[in-house]
Amino acid sequence: MVCLGNICRSPLAEGILQSKVDSDAIYVDSAGTGSYHLGNTPDRRSIAVGCKYDIDISKQRCRKFTSQDFKDFDFIYVMDQNNYRSVIALASNDHEMTKVSLLLDGIDSELKEVPDPYYDVDEGFERIFHLIDEACNAIAKKLEAK
Repeated sequence: MVCLGNICRSPLAEGILQSKVDSDAIYVDSAGTGSYHLGNTPDRRSIAVGCKYDIDISKQRCRKFTSQDFKDFDFIYVMDQNNYRSVIALASNDHEMTKVSLLLDGIDSELKEVPDPYYDVDEGFERIFHLIDEACNAIAKKLEAK
């Protein structure tokens, strides 16, 4: 799960998907394309909305996406087109590029990107939680089928 700073959207996506899959069989992680918040916890508003739905992301720490992630992960979900371009720029071959997709591609949504709620009010975090939750339901079903 990848967003810009790894403090709002991708930590929620990590926590939500982790809550839907067998953690012994599937490893879920998140990262940012920027290095603004390395080592920090997620945004307090992401932590709060996660807690509201019994998902604790408070122990996560922000990290930056690296080319090693292409080797470590089978699927890489990004929140928006800017994240997509940043991640694809680090790919060394076509196979790595095929691992990357927009998180909302797997659901029927008028939105194609998860909006960044960083400069938004708390309601923006609630809205993205539900978008990400719907996308993670689809991903979990896809992973179960494999």
